[in-house]
Amino acid sequence: MGLPAGHVTAVPDLTRTQQLKALGNGVVPQQAAAALRLLVDRTATAPAAAAA
Repeated sequence: MGLPAGHVTAVPDLTRTQQLKALGNGVVPQQAAAALRLLVDRTATAPAAAAA
């Protein structure tokens, strides 16, 4: 998932089930970065909104 080793498994007192739930509810960092780049690119090239 692109996370450093031990990102979830090195957290004290987390059961295996809790570790899997934390990973399952997470966003892959590379996917989040790609989404942000796409949004920034779209906003930078979008026409300016008309003043009201």
